Amino acid sequence: MELGGKVFVVTGGGNGMGRQVALGLLARGARVAAVDLDEKGLAETARLSAAAPDRLTVHTTNIADREAVQALADDVVGTHEHVDGVANIAGIIHRFARFSELTVEEAERIMDVNFWGTVHMCRTFLPLLKERPTASLVNMSSLAALIPFASQTIYGASKGAVKQFSEGLHAELLGTGVTVTTIFPGNISTNLTGNSGVKMIDAGGRKVRSTTPEEAGRTIVAGIEKGSFRVLVGSDARLLDRLVRLNARWATRLIARQMNSVL
Repeated sequence: MELGGKVFVVTGGGNGMGRQVALGLLARGARVAAVDLDEKGLAETARLSAAAPDRLTVHTTNIADREAVQALADDVVGTHEHVDGVANIAGIIHRFARFSELTVEEAERIMDVNFWGTVHMCRTFLPLLKERPTASLVNMSSLAALIPFASQTIYGASKGAVKQFSEGLHAELLGTGVTVTTIFPGNISTNLTGNSGVKMIDAGGRKVRSTTPEEAGRTIVAGIEKGSFRVLVGSDARLLDRLVRLNARWATRLIARQMNSVL
């Protein structure tokens, strides 16, 4: 997909990967509507995009609120006239705890943002994307949808739901002008825990492999340009994806031992 002149809506645009995707799209000549709950974060994204201030708008929106998402669509169309792409990057995790220790409220919050937020965005914007000659729909899953991580069971379930939903949309939209890309990031050095209101676990001095948000953003934008079916972000994601394909039980137990040792 040629990105120059296209209009993209990017959720999670106030920080981390969402911000880098927004900046990457702007760098390629696109117009971007950056969406986030964090007004200060959106202001910083706008500051960083100073080279293209006329091509960026910011929108403070709770994607878990279906009516708010509809109002967002009206606002974006009113400003940009149409939409060529939607990148659903926003997401949160819950505290690092076993399933039996999580409250119902914690679990529902994860599903509301990660899964239902993605569904609300797709349901609202897909009719607009179908109106365009070519369009792109990008949904953020996770490595945790491909291999389970103890202490993030509900998070993994939410991202597994996004994976199946997104790849199901890909199947339904074959033959149309809408390309659906699903993203599977590994460990990214963002402030996901802080933005989710939880504390990071102590790795016990172990070096944890991670990918920078800038590198992740470049990989995602390249996937959008290519119209990729899946995009694995980070060497850890690529390695674990191979391992789980070779021997799912062995790979699952390997990660389980590592996670249980720091819980």
